Amino acid sequence: MILPINTYSDEVLRRKARPLQGVDQQLEELTGNMFESMRNANGIGLAAPQVGVSLRLLIVDISQVEGYKDASPLVVINPNILAVQGFNSMEEGCLSIPDVTGEVVRPSAIQLKYRDSNFEQHTGEFDGLLARVLQHEIDHLDGTLFVDRMQRRNRRRIHKALEALSRGEVDAGYPIAGHELSGEA
Repeated sequence: MILPINTYSDEVLRRKARPLQGVDQQLEELTGNMFESMRNANGIGLAAPQVGVSLRLLIVDISQVEGYKDASPLVVINPNILAVQGFNSMEEGCLSIPDVTGEVVRPSAIQLKYRDSNFEQHTGEFDGLLARVLQHEIDHLDGTLFVDRMQRRNRRRIHKALEALSRGEVDAGYPIAGHELSGEA
């Protein structure tokens, strides 16, 4: 089932999400719905708060990005970044902030402790695009949006677009929480 995406001014995106204590059928269903919703919106990552669920759960699938077709989708529960290495700048966007992009500096590699869809614990090293997407989605679990990490002068450039989103002026092309999709009854 495709879930509506919460946008910029929705309070759920500014709260620190609660850790999960385990997995059950409801969580498996939520994860499946998140993958369906993310793919419907042409996204490569989605955090549970973006679909209105304040839990420390995120998904990533970068296999549609050129050069990453062999990348496996990831379900990440209760992530904790243990170490970072290097830094790089890259333009980011977000399903919760449609049609807005901006340069964000992030660590280029991370060491991450997390649980998978079976609630088994892992520690992994991630770099490149996967490290960036994981950090972006982990920020959602902490109530931070990518625009919060942009330099002030660059944030001024997108100020009007963010104000329009706050007023509910959005046409994302995918279901948005609290809004009807254009052309749908």
